[in-house]
Amino acid sequence: MARRIDVTGADGVRLAAWEFGDPPKTGSDPAEHAAGNTSVLLLHGLMGRASHWAPTARWLSGRYRAVALDQRGHGRSDKPAQASFTRDAYVDDTEAALEQLGLGPTVLIGHAMGALTAWQLAAKRPDLVRGVIICDMRASALGAASQREWAQWFKAWPLPFATLADVRKWFGEDDPWVERPNPARGEFYAEVMAESPDGWRPVFDPDQMLRSRETWVYNAHWEELAQVRCPTLVVRGLDGELGRAEAQEMVRVLPRGQYAEVADAGHLVHYDQPEAWRTAIEPFLAALRAG
Repeated sequence: MARRIDVTGADGVRLAAWEFGDPPKTGSDPAEHAAGNTSVLLLHGLMGRASHWAPTARWLSGRYRAVALDQRGHGRSDKPAQASFTRDAYVDDTEAALEQLGLGPTVLIGHAMGALTAWQLAAKRPDLVRGVIICDMRASALGAASQREWAQWFKAWPLPFATLADVRKWFGEDDPWVERPNPARGEFYAEVMAESPDGWRPVFDPDQMLRSRETWVYNAHWEELAQVRCPTLVVRGLDGELGRAEAQEMVRVLPRGQYAEVADAGHLVHYDQPEAWRTAIEPFLAALRAG
């Protein structure tokens, strides 16, 4: 089970955080609870939600205070029409969550966009972050063509889906933007759908996702990466979006970078191959625990 804790983002946006494992004792201060427990904050990628981290968070909860955050516009967090979806907004939200939950200094584990948020916060607030795990996120600019492709992809979704089985089939087998079938991908997208009067629709607003994405796809992020002083592990799926050469260059740029890869995994590394993912990150986490 996960316990929901609402926190307030930098501009008043309500964010849903989910704590896995044993809750703090009645009457105890969150900071005191965290002090005796090394903490981990998990950040999903674009269109994701905290529940995508559930298997990882449950595995971690025996040794850490494990919390996953629904970022603004995602999951159970607020999705106000006029909210900011800049990089600063996402980073400031994470900073606010760490401080309100008393988690710092923490280990940040991020997938895709969540990984970018993790390393940008680590560069901004090194006092709050003791380690970072980057899961399949590129530091190079993706460019305008990539943003156009995403806009076209969203328009291709056959909304509304009649059933969750249709969601799983389309994203896992029929999506024309994917080269080969992937049942795990179908399950991933089924988790971000909610039933509406006319069928199943995403819990997020696709326009807000594009607004979020356009704040980072046109720029490279090597400078912030070089400013991350804590130990950092770069993990890629062999069939993911982060290529080996770029991943190894990221490790070179990082002052304390390390590298791991997961076979038979695409972009959704932790979702495609959960056991191999845990095997890949455990040595890094063990070294952090050892000090």
